[in-house]
Amino acid sequence: MEKTTLNNFDTDIRNSIAQSDEQQLELSLRPQFLREYIGQKKVKDNLGIFIKAALARSEALDHVLLNGPPGLGKTTLANIIAREMGSQVKVTAGPVIEKAGDLAALLTNLEEGDALFIDEIHRLHPAIEEILYPAMEDFELDLVIGQGPSARSVKLDLPRFTLIGATTRPGLITAPLRGRFGINFHLDFYPLEDLQIIVERSATILGARIETDGARAIAMRSRGTPRIVNRLLRRVRDFAEVEHDGVITAEIATDALNRMEVDRFGLDEIDRKMLTTIIEKFNGGPVGVSTISAAINEDKEAIEEIYEPYLIQIGFLNRTPRGRVCTSAAYLHLGLTPPQPSLTPPQKDLFQ
Repeated sequence: MEKTTLNNFDTDIRNSIAQSDEQQLELSLRPQFLREYIGQKKVKDNLGIFIKAALARSEALDHVLLNGPPGLGKTTLANIIAREMGSQVKVTAGPVIEKAGDLAALLTNLEEGDALFIDEIHRLHPAIEEILYPAMEDFELDLVIGQGPSARSVKLDLPRFTLIGATTRPGLITAPLRGRFGINFHLDFYPLEDLQIIVERSATILGARIETDGARAIAMRSRGTPRIVNRLLRRVRDFAEVEHDGVITAEIATDALNRMEVDRFGLDEIDRKMLTTIIEKFNGGPVGVSTISAAINEDKEAIEEIYEPYLIQIGFLNRTPRGRVCTSAAYLHLGLTPPQPSLTPPQKDLFQ
């Protein structure tokens, strides 16, 4: 029994080390400055102007809200903003801030010009938002200490800081909070050309040898997302080093991605399972996202934030008031025959 426990402990340690190494590798691939940031040209150009203007006035940058699907570079941009402003960034997430004291500890530890990055800001508790409003507008922290008749209000002055919020669900951010952000950017899925540049840049950092066609093959299957393109590159590199001479060609990349069950549109097993379930169990839709979640045993938020936006982007899924509907393109991609549109009696007469 003791030997089994030790073996399990060793396995957990090795898995933890491997995961830590993977995270460090991911961090090393992120651009450090705005000039290194690839894609999102409008965001990059406008942000560069706002940063230069703030530096020229010796002011903190206005509060920034970044929204878009996961993996498009929101966290990377937050770190770049702090670095370009010559300040430090404190990182947290909406669900982590549970009490007023948690937020107070973060804000009072900031120095002049620092940035506070709150990921998943749409998940902030309403009571925490109320405390955040005067902090963002007047750089003051209003706290109530104690309860009942002995409760008293304490006001603390804060250094001028930049709040950077990131969200995958901008519709869930309350209007009062959204209105307090002076800079609001939406990050779109990346075009193939930008993704190919990212693959080639990351390959250089990793010391991997890659041909142009190999980089393009990986970029085509990365769902328009830099985080995914870097993950696929690392796995394709493994295939190239173990089974080939280490050079990533188009043929090697395609074979590796096929074996990982990533198809030519970048769809993986869950994407295909989701589309197939809608088609086979619910006649192509409409069907609610909660029903889809239960049918494929996948988290509802993961469907809405990770899988659904890309499927809508490439035209495989439509979101309607009655639920999700698979398009003809989804049927054809899965090798299925799209349903014929039903014709009303007047329409039938037109074809007679």
